[in-house]
This record gives sequence, structure tokens and C-alpha cells, in this order.
Amino acid sequence: MTFHKPLRFGIKTAPRDLEVLREVWQEADSISVFEHAWVSDHFISFQETEAQPCLESWTLLAFLAAQTRRLRIGVMVTGNTYRHPAVLAKMATNIDLISRGRLNFGLGTGWDPIDHQTFGLPFPSPGERVRRLGEACELIHRLWTEPVVTFEGRYYQLQDAQCEPRPIQKPHPPFVLAGEGEQTLRVIARYADVWDCSVDPIEAYRQKSAILENYCAAIGRDPAAIEHSRHISVDPSNLQATLRETRAFIEAGATHIIYSVSRPEILHRLAEEIVSPLRAEYGETPQEKESVQALESLQRE
Repeated sequence: MTFHKPLRFGIKTAPRDLEVLREVWQEADSISVFEHAWVSDHFISFQETEAQPCLESWTLLAFLAAQTRRLRIGVMVTGNTYRHPAVLAKMATNIDLISRGRLNFGLGTGWDPIDHQTFGLPFPSPGERVRRLGEACELIHRLWTEPVVTFEGRYYQLQDAQCEPRPIQKPHPPFVLAGEGEQTLRVIARYADVWDCSVDPIEAYRQKSAILENYCAAIGRDPAAIEHSRHISVDPSNLQATLRETRAFIEAGATHIIYSVSRPEILHRLAEEIVSPLRAEYGETPQEKESVQALESLQRE
């Protein structure tokens, strides 16, 4: 199978223990085959009936940006309903500046009713959340690319708004949008640079990819402009199963692979037993090899 986009492997961590997170992210930052790292966006976490620590994602990301040098970083994904998108644009700009241009901007409709109810946030209907996501993408895109923005949306309004300084990345940090519903996929077709999809089984993933391609074609956008992302479960006692699942989703079109990890000890095993064999199996373009060499050089500095 020929890939027009390079395979990019990364990690995702639960926002619980600050020192463990720092340790995991710094270890991943030292392993060149990992290119991106993510935290989730929730305000409360439950394990069975016992509440667990849950750090706020964007302030946590600022900390982790300062603790790393190389990884692309982001929130997988931000609940759009949790923060006004214009304020979020300012927050994300700060992270891009702190990280020196390493932000991937993750955004979704917001889906967890518990987060909303517990913190007194309105929880709109699915249709309204999709419409809000579309307005948020347009509004944030304009704030990052235009000097002054007046926006009259159904849900959000701006009057002569400015976002200065702007992000380091031009024209803006990549939009990483998550969702599987057909109306959400219309928004993703228009705005996403990377699409994250969590449906199972793999045939459903293929079907959603085909729907997204059709929506891209309807608006005249090349579907290849959107990279496909997938979370893969990690069983430390059976990494061969993780390898098989990863390979299956790569064959289905995923190019951004994200492994959920909780401890740094698993990272070298993932790199040696899964990521490196897959990179060798699917091959690297000269540009990819040059990129890896540049990353390894940076590590030695």
C-alpha cells in the first residue's frame, strides 16, 4: 500500500499526576519515533464510583510545552462547549508561542454530559453542538489569519476582535478535529488538517472515511489534504495484538497513530516492538528520513 502522507506516531496521557505526566512526556520527547503527544479534555474523572484527579487540560498543556523541546503537542480534543472559542484562540496562541510552534489544535463538539452538568455548563442538542463547532472553526481561523475580526454568528459574536500576537505557525496551527457523525464530518471536511475517528470495528472506520471523502469532494477539497488519526489500545502483556491492530488501521488509511500510555516504561517497548517495525514495513520517503535525522540531531544538541 502506498501512502501519500508519512506515518506519525504519538502518545496520549490522562491528566492525573503532574510528575508522572512530566516524566512520560519527557521520555517520549527523547525517543525520535514519537512525533506528537496529547492530553484529554475533561473536568472530572471517575473510576467506578471513586473520583480521580483530573487536571485542566490547557493550563496543563502550557506546563508540558515548557517541559519538552521536540514533540508536537495538543489536547485530544478540546470540548468546544467548555470555553468561548475566541478565548480558546487566545489560549492556544499562547501554547504555540510557549512551545515555539509545536501546537496541534484539537477541537470537537463536546460530548460528555457529566462534565457539563457537574460544572453548570449548558449541554446543547447534538445538532446545536455541531453548528457551534462549525462557527468556532471559522471564528478561530479568522482570528489567526486576519488583523481584525467582526463575526456575527448564530451562537458567537465578535466586534473588532484582535488576536495579537498571532501563533508562530503560519497560516495557523493545524486543526485536528474529532467526530464521526455525518453532520460533524461536514465540518471536518471543511476545516480539518487531521481527522480523529474512534469508531469500531475497522469496517466502520472505512465507511466513515468514505463519507468524509464524499463531503470533501462536494466542496471541492482534496480528501488527501486531511490526514487520518486513530487511537490504539496498548496491552503491555500482548504488544503483538497492539501491533496487529495498528497495522489494520494503517491499512484502512490512518496515518496518525496515538497510543494511550500511563507510565514511561512502556515507551521504549512501543518504539522497538511496534513503531520501528511498522516504519520499516511501510517504508519512509526521503523527506521522512531527513525529518527523523533532524529530530535525532536536535536530541544530541
